[in-house]
Amino acid sequence: MNINQTLAAEFKLRQEQIDNTVSLIDDGKTIPFIARYRKELTGSLDDQLLREIFDRLTYLRNLEKRKQEISDAITAQDKMTDEIAAAISKAATLVEVEDIYRPFKPKRKTRASVARERGLETLSALVAMQDPKTDPQAEAAKFIDEEKGVPDADSALQGAMDIIAEDVSDDAELRKKLRALFIKTGMMTSAAVDPEEETVYKNYYEFSEPVFRIAGHRVLALDRGEREDKLKVSIVVPDESGVKTVTDKYVKNSSLCGELVKLACEDSYKRLIFPSIEREIRAELTEKAAESAIKVFASNLRQLLMQAPVKNSVALGLDPGYRTGCKIAVVDGTGKVLDTGVAYITTGEQRKIEQGKVLIKGLIQKHGVSIIAIGNGTASRESEAFVAELIKEIPQKVSYMVVSEAGASVYSASKLAAEEFPEYDVSLRSAVSIARRLQDPLAELVKIDPKAIGVGQYQHDMPKARMDEALTGVVEDCVNSVGVDLNTASHSLLSYISGINASIAKNIVAYREENGCFTDRKQLLKVAKLGPKAYEQCAGFLRVADGKNPLDNTAVHPESYEAAKKIIDECGFTLADLSENKTAEIPAAAQKIGISKIAENAGIGVPTVNDILKELSKPGRDPRDELPPPLMRSGDIMELKDLKPGMELMGTVRNVIDFGCFVDIGVHEDGLVHISQICDRFIKHPLEAVKVGEIVKVRVLDVDVKRKRISLTMKLNDKK
Repeated sequence: MNINQTLAAEFKLRQEQIDNTVSLIDDGKTIPFIARYRKELTGSLDDQLLREIFDRLTYLRNLEKRKQEISDAITAQDKMTDEIAAAISKAATLVEVEDIYRPFKPKRKTRASVARERGLETLSALVAMQDPKTDPQAEAAKFIDEEKGVPDADSALQGAMDIIAEDVSDDAELRKKLRALFIKTGMMTSAAVDPEEETVYKNYYEFSEPVFRIAGHRVLALDRGEREDKLKVSIVVPDESGVKTVTDKYVKNSSLCGELVKLACEDSYKRLIFPSIEREIRAELTEKAAESAIKVFASNLRQLLMQAPVKNSVALGLDPGYRTGCKIAVVDGTGKVLDTGVAYITTGEQRKIEQGKVLIKGLIQKHGVSIIAIGNGTASRESEAFVAELIKEIPQKVSYMVVSEAGASVYSASKLAAEEFPEYDVSLRSAVSIARRLQDPLAELVKIDPKAIGVGQYQHDMPKARMDEALTGVVEDCVNSVGVDLNTASHSLLSYISGINASIAKNIVAYREENGCFTDRKQLLKVAKLGPKAYEQCAGFLRVADGKNPLDNTAVHPESYEAAKKIIDECGFTLADLSENKTAEIPAAAQKIGISKIAENAGIGVPTVNDILKELSKPGRDPRDELPPPLMRSGDIMELKDLKPGMELMGTVRNVIDFGCFVDIGVHEDGLVHISQICDRFIKHPLEAVKVGEIVKVRVLDVDVKRKRISLTMKLNDKK
């Protein structure tokens, strides 16, 4: 298999694009670096597509490796034939390759292997020929041997049939055919272990859905229900069709031997083939469902991390609580902690509530707080009501937002948090994290294991290695697309920059603390363990504000500085104009000259010219600034019981799942917009129409106060 040609065909890309991409990957270049600085070579492939290519490249290389291992194993047994070699070469999946290897694979002790040890293989071959003239009983009598454990002719025939059954089950071509049959006609079914027990799996107590159509989230639900011993799950295939497929291939006639082969085929199907293929298909369904869930999770995470920051605002973070009070932290526009405190505002005691009001009002006035971030955990509802009332009593314009505190407790108790805030206890660290999440979601959330952030479904059921790989890739892409300030970034944020690992990230911070702020990117080469290769990878993603070279505060890579200077000069500007933010008109000037001409004069490709022009027009720009700001609230708060069908509200999409999305509308419980209620056009998945962090207008369809469930619609013109 020519892997590169296969990739080009599968992804419908030019061969040159694939060849260059694979070459860059093999050269150790990271995905963010390739996506941003090697566009001419890849044809401007984005980071998500590059990761898909990387994943598929890895799979195909593992497939070729496994093919070679199996080929060597069969050859070592002296059983390789041209036919087997051709089948191995042709195999397109690992399952197909393993099926080919199945007859040659060392097996544990089976009924067939015992029969072979008793010398019954010759008899099985004779029966399998199905010669009408053969008397199987008479032939079997010749193999009676008490010492070998064959006391009579019936035992000999049973052993011969066991061998035939195993040989049939090892037939790669037959298994492929049956697998297709299972997928086409099979039904995934489930039943309750205890029909009287009330569980979250009640919808699956009498469940049935075609295998080829079952949705991934239902597969994962069935798997979990089975693991928790609440459901019995199986694939049901019309028996006659499965058995018939086997007998049609192996039974030649209705002779005495033919009848024995038929019985062996039926045994093979029920005892060996069906359980095996059922396991394989269920494993395949689970793998596909997990991969789909990981993609949804990754997409949600991407949107969450890339939410617009609330810059240059003093924020008050409030971590709600009952008995121990609400922990408070005030942070300035850079995330520096200015003040902390504890307020007992959810106790119900009026005296303590009034004391809490005085404390928080004082902090707002003292530090010029303009935004309040409230964690959405325990006592969040009461804290929100308190804040909504409080901001009506003060002259300052203050707004608030309920922030997901998923993972905040994990961060608070982490070694990293202890290093950042050794002077604060765990709960106060959590309040700091909540405030910072509102100010800069990306910088704060990178400190937390992505799985703990809580966007997606069944994240704890996913294959850990694959989940970690996918989510880490998302974080890397987001961090690198935004870029980080070399002089303020934490080592946890720096560690996600292309070419920088955790050790180098700590060395950068140590160098900064010892030598003062970086004044240019080239100083990175003085950092311990950061050599030329790492510098090439990371330099473009690290910003130096107010440094010696204004290009250091852009995403222009140092390798393109000379080209950038030529472009600036050709467009009638200077580097000094760049540092003074006077270059907004550069793209317009470039258009007049002609992008292709500028590219030729600068000695670089058109994609790189366009990227440089974008950077020069807005030096130090943050791509998130172009996104709509988060939805802040100012006291227009309702309780669940106050919601009525027909109400139209603004809300924030908190989570996107396979069958819809959850929207925060300002009450403690998020409302569900089912996929059928997202838009008027048909969509296969909610991600086609909505994303995490998006501000949407919804209408209340139904409110179940008892079960705390809210049904919403985004189809506002549909008044039914």
